[in-house]
Parts: sequence; structure tokens; C-alpha cells
Amino acid sequence: MAILASERLLILACSATKRGEQKYLRAIERYDGPLWRTLRAVDPDGEKAKVAFLSAHLGFRAADTPIEIYDARMTAEMADAMMAGDLGTRWPRPKTQRRCMPSGEHPGTHIYSLRDGPHGPAFSDVALVGGHLYLDVMRHLVGLFQDAGHVSSDARVSEINGPIGFMRRELRLWLEGADLEKS
Repeated sequence: MAILASERLLILACSATKRGEQKYLRAIERYDGPLWRTLRAVDPDGEKAKVAFLSAHLGFRAADTPIEIYDARMTAEMADAMMAGDLGTRWPRPKTQRRCMPSGEHPGTHIYSLRDGPHGPAFSDVALVGGHLYLDVMRHLVGLFQDAGHVSSDARVSEINGPIGFMRRELRLWLEGADLEKS
């Protein structure tokens, strides 16, 4: 039985290469590195999977989130700070500890919207794509998503990392529904 796009989640690392035509663009349009171009070429209408991104600056968000241009690289310290949190931890972290609602967004909000709320199916096929620090944080998030019921406990989780040509090929295959463990 084929897995529906609503049951597939792609978490893609952000990209240093960004388009700058407007102040705000949806992340899927803003990021313009090779993996994001592959995603747009293989799934131009967003019908093969729900897509999220992980950013050192913005944290975990749905790929349709409007974002500005920024420049931030994931460091081991940032990855550790992200993994110290939970689904309600806001990123970027608030600069002050005022009693008002802190700035930043949290992963729980975005995974909930990607899943289409409480009645959407849990994700059963997940692909994590990025460098080692990004993958560390993504694995942590998937564990939290599983604990909260957003990703099924027996979900197939594929990790894509390596030379860029390999990553583009594997991303294309995953989007097209191939079993990466056998490809």
C-alpha cells in the first residue's frame, strides 16, 4: 500500500544560498541551495510530502513559513541548545526573561500545523536531510514528535547525508517513494 503525502515528512536543513527578491518569502522559495532546487524540481506542487526546515537562526519550521534573509551557521553550541529543549521551546531563544510571551516560535506549533491538527494522520515516513549537526537536532526532534504522537513509533526514518550529488540523488529517490535502504 502506498504511503500518502500527508503521512510523509521531509525535514531539510536550511541553505546558505538564498533568494533576495522580497523582504519575506516562504522558506521553500527563499532557500536556493542545491537540495532546495532538487525539492522544487521533483515536487513543484508540494504533493509528495509535507516539508519542514531546520535553521540555526529560526529553528524548526514549516517550509511555507515566510522568512527574511539572514546569515547564521549551525554550531555545536546551537545544536546542543536546541536539543536541550522540547516541543514548546522557542527558537530563537528570547533575549530577556520577561514575564510576557517570549519571541520566537516552537517546534510543537509547526509539527501540529504540518500534521493538519489533531485529526491528521501521524507521519509514518520521514526523511532527514542535512549535515551532521543538523541531523543530530533532527533526530532529537523526531523523538519528541514520536513521543507526542505526531510521528508514528514505527515510522521509517531515512537520513540523507554525504557529498552533495549523493544527497540530491537520495532526496529525489525519497520524494519519488523509493526505499532508500534498498537503493
